[in-house]
Amino acid sequence: MALLERVRTLVRANLNDLVDKAEDPEKMLKQLILDMENQLIQVKTQVAVSIADQHMLEKKQQENEEKSAEWMRKAELAVDKHEDELARAALERHQGCTQMAESFKEQVADQRVQVENLKAALSKLEQKLAEARAKTDLLIAQHRRSRASLKASQAQITMGDQSKMAAFDRLQNKVVRGQAASEAASEMAADNLDDKLRKLDQEDRVNKLLAEIKARRAVN
Repeated sequence: MALLERVRTLVRANLNDLVDKAEDPEKMLKQLILDMENQLIQVKTQVAVSIADQHMLEKKQQENEEKSAEWMRKAELAVDKHEDELARAALERHQGCTQMAESFKEQVADQRVQVENLKAALSKLEQKLAEARAKTDLLIAQHRRSRASLKASQAQITMGDQSKMAAFDRLQNKVVRGQAASEAASEMAADNLDDKLRKLDQEDRVNKLLAEIKARRAVN
């Protein structure tokens, strides 16, 4: 029956695997416990109904057995009274009741198996529910620790990457500063050369002017 299959599914559930795979383990465990509680109520109700049905079938079996015995007594009485036709009629009733009693007897046997199956399922479900309730806090705590450890590891990885980036930035800055210093030195060297050339040019012009002056004075 569908109820027993649902119970078997819940009983077979591996709590650790469910927690590992669930996106929200706390919500999943609470829902699982709620499902178990609902199924538990249904199984208890079905057990009670099945037991009541068993008692009803047993009563019907007993009634037909008693009727069968009563019709046999009447058949015997008819034989004693030499009423063969009445005896035959009573025996026919006796056989009918006997067959009904046998039929109810088979139904009682089947119903007992059904009741035992339901009781076994009820017991297993109660054990699974107790296990789930006992493990819920522990499993949730373990999941939270695992999630915290994962975040810590990710943070360390991120910090490691940041440290590498910082080292790269420092190296890059060092290279930039070196290039700037080199460019400044080159500029200073170029300025010094320009000064020397200007000084030579100036001295040349002065010498030329002096020569011109001397030349004019010599002429005069």
